[in-house]
Amino acid sequence: MKYAFFLGCLAPVMSRQFELSTRKVAKKLGLELIDMEDFACCGFPIKSVDQETTLLLAARNLSVAEGLGLDICTICTGCASALAEANKELMHNDGLLEKVNEKLQKIGRTYKGSVKVKHFVRILYEDVGCERIKSQVKKSLEGLKFASHYGCHYLKPSDVFDKFEDPEFPRSLDELVSALGAETLEYEEKMHCCGGVILDVDDKIALAMAQKKLDHVSAMGADAMVLMCPLCGSMYDRNQRVMERRFNVAYNLPVLFYPQILGLALGIDPKGLGLDLNRVKTSDLLSKLGV
Repeated sequence: MKYAFFLGCLAPVMSRQFELSTRKVAKKLGLELIDMEDFACCGFPIKSVDQETTLLLAARNLSVAEGLGLDICTICTGCASALAEANKELMHNDGLLEKVNEKLQKIGRTYKGSVKVKHFVRILYEDVGCERIKSQVKKSLEGLKFASHYGCHYLKPSDVFDKFEDPEFPRSLDELVSALGAETLEYEEKMHCCGGVILDVDDKIALAMAQKKLDHVSAMGADAMVLMCPLCGSMYDRNQRVMERRFNVAYNLPVLFYPQILGLALGIDPKGLGLDLNRVKTSDLLSKLGV
């Protein structure tokens, strides 16, 4: 299985461990991620300001992947949402593809509509499958309790993602965690936003949203949170110490991306998975695994 690897803007800057662990587990599972130097921003950051430019940015990226006959794999849920939504608009809005191609032709590009866009976690769930992952586990994560966080853009808008699972009661991430032997926790406000999208607008509200979820997760006795979005990772990991100081609380709760725990179960060295890059230290978690 081969995919055009769309890194996006946030992951390489804020969540290097997400990229490192994704590359490691992909190789272990026989997934080939092809780096495309011609990829640019997905367009998501300016969607609320300029939808036409957003669509053009997305279409250009789709044309880059199409040029090599590859579908797109992304590790950012925002990128997945932006690219998949643009793809659907281009295919189902009469005349829109032609208008976009008129502008793309000015830079020597065109898009026909053959590319599919998937988040890496969805590829693991649908294209690799939980049973195959189970068969590859070398170090069971039995005894650990994880709180899965889906975020806002992994499943929504649901029609853009072919409604592959219920956006209000998703199970894919939990099932992938369970495939590694760990216990998944159900907790209050599991499907609520991390607050990251408004951090630069009102950090008080944003941090209060994230802090509330950390309260619920900690109360459940979780060993760590598991997620799949660099912005969500920034809120719960990079900003956890900020919340502890501001709200006079103490969590010390590790926040890992799913490929990191998958890599541990596959027997990959923790440093190769970027665990030393996590802001909240993972040493206690690793000691429970005897690593």
